[in-house]
Amino acid sequence: MTPNYSDSADTTAERGKKAWKPLLALLAIPAINVLYVLQNRPNDSAQSLVTEVDRMTPLIPAFALPYVLWYPFLLLVFVLILRKDKQEYYRTLLAMCLGLLLSNLVFLFFQTTVPRPDVAADGVFNRLIQFVYANDQPYNCFPSVHVMTSALMIYGSRVLGWGTKIPLAIFGASIIASTLFIKQHVLADVLGGLLAAKLVFWLAGELMPMLLKTAREKLSNERSVSRT
Repeated sequence: MTPNYSDSADTTAERGKKAWKPLLALLAIPAINVLYVLQNRPNDSAQSLVTEVDRMTPLIPAFALPYVLWYPFLLLVFVLILRKDKQEYYRTLLAMCLGLLLSNLVFLFFQTTVPRPDVAADGVFNRLIQFVYANDQPYNCFPSVHVMTSALMIYGSRVLGWGTKIPLAIFGASIIASTLFIKQHVLADVLGGLLAAKLVFWLAGELMPMLLKTAREKLSNERSVSRT
């Protein structure tokens, strides 16, 4: 009997599509981010959390590179986590959605702003800083979303091998540092982002068993209905 390689290939393709289907859930991130865009504008009560430490922190244009690579970094880490552990992927994604909602709630009631220096269009990194400044208003600063989400990627990547999670942690740390060194955030914003990440990652871990139980019960009920 001749093996049906066509059917085998189709099955493999279907499994591949099913394996990557959870990535569609990442669309929740830009959907929630609409709230950020709507609130990223001045109001009469914007506060400044600048300290003397922030004034002494130097502008280091090279840190603009990790800052703008934030979105590709998030996508890469989510893909790597999904390939290794689907449950950890969903926990990290849930934590991120909770963190974004929490951050936007804070922005609504406690808007902060960060003063920006004048940056000359001299060199690639300076132009990257100008690009960031032109496309992101200096509001919605506390807690830092860049910091919160980068910390979550570090937490989520714990399921990966040391050869992968260490470079990811280093790059995530460089994104966190970049928020200070290109003057997008102040120290309070960074601390707020780190605390928010810790809170929502813990909360997501508490919620996951309940969500998984609900999902299993729903699937079981659907199967029972389909048999009758």
